[in-house]
Amino acid sequence: MEKVKFIYNPHAGDNYIVDKLDEVIEVHQKNGYFIVPARLDENMDMASAMEDIHDHYHHVLIAGGDGTVDILINYMMNRGISLPVGILPMGTANDYAKYIGIPKDISKALDRMFTLEPHWMDLGKINDRYFLNVASTGLLTDVSQKTHSELKNAIGKLAYYIKGIEQIPSFRKIPVKITSEDGNYDGDMYALLVFNGRTAGNLDFAYKSKADDGLLDVILIKANLKEFIPLLGRLLRGDHLEDPVGLLYFQTKEIFIETSDELIVSDIDGERGPDFPLHIQCIPKGIQVLGVDKTHL
Repeated sequence: MEKVKFIYNPHAGDNYIVDKLDEVIEVHQKNGYFIVPARLDENMDMASAMEDIHDHYHHVLIAGGDGTVDILINYMMNRGISLPVGILPMGTANDYAKYIGIPKDISKALDRMFTLEPHWMDLGKINDRYFLNVASTGLLTDVSQKTHSELKNAIGKLAYYIKGIEQIPSFRKIPVKITSEDGNYDGDMYALLVFNGRTAGNLDFAYKSKADDGLLDVILIKANLKEFIPLLGRLLRGDHLEDPVGLLYFQTKEIFIETSDELIVSDIDGERGPDFPLHIQCIPKGIQVLGVDKTHL
């Protein structure tokens, strides 16, 4: 019987996974797999959870939010571990899992993993770190970093909106220089998002993105108040890329980002990212993912 490493964060989202542990084990055993669990906490980090990984493992199953999944992906990529990954979305946003069609219902998610073929998906890389969904910088892009985990668990996505509203008075122009083969910009902005996935905070920003096409989708929101107000309406309607007034949009394999603003930080799927300057690139077919619904891509 092949082994499956099962790593879960008991505190992610609403602690839903804790009540579903037996189901996870049962479904795997019925399909001929032996679960080896690891519970993430202050005494069990990702490195400890993965230290016994070897060739006899069939895949890695991770239950957590976008940030927890990114930690796993970084561990695997840095150590050359190429096992398929199954994702049980347990966070507040779960942007990447929703993008690839993984339901939050445990039974349905597991069923997808055992009925659909594994699919090779692209990865993003920002400096020396990897990400699945989005790397961003600028205003409002670090909302998740500044939102306390207890507030996220208590009121879910509403916590992001509350924290975002708190930051509106701090809106200011940010100087940035972007260089790539497919688009360049040297001027002021409010925010920059570089997508491997499609959504951020459940908002469908990069709806033309495909996470298996070898390209990143770049969206820069320009610092022009006259254009910014109507752009907000288009963002909410989800048609901003069809009439890109107020923003710069293009697809590329890699991008270089510089800024003279020492206060600005980068964000990777809700977690603090590396310092500037930034080199963001697409790693084509970087990881094999279980349960991908190709109709969502």
